[in-house]
Amino acid sequence: VQLQASGGGLVQPGDSLRLSCAASGRTFSSYTLGWFRQAPGKEREFVAAIRSSGGIYFADAVKGRCTFSTDSAKTAVFLQMNNLRPEDTAIYYCAASWRRIITSAVRDEGQYDYWGQETQVTVSS
Repeated sequence: VQLQASGGGLVQPGDSLRLSCAASGRTFSSYTLGWFRQAPGKEREFVAAIRSSGGIYFADAVKGRCTFSTDSAKTAVFLQMNNLRPEDTAIYYCAASWRRIITSAVRDEGQYDYWGQETQVTVSS
């Protein structure tokens, strides 16, 4: 299984981006997919996660500004990020697991088995 993250870019505060995480070798069924980010000089942190069972989780920093969607073929999961702020500037990573991850562990990057390449998000005026 390979994951490919894309959709980052340079935007202004208040703009939106749709990050994509595409999977090859497996479809997004019975999965947990997470997004993490690492800002310069900081540790990688949890951003958001979605479970095929219907659970959706957001970090407080992005709550209310992000939504998830998937394509009909279940080969990609999208994270729509709205009202972007300079503090959202970071390298973003998608990660997935096709094992069950309990609710309390979805924010733990160690629970994810597959990681995609990073995509850079820069929010600046």
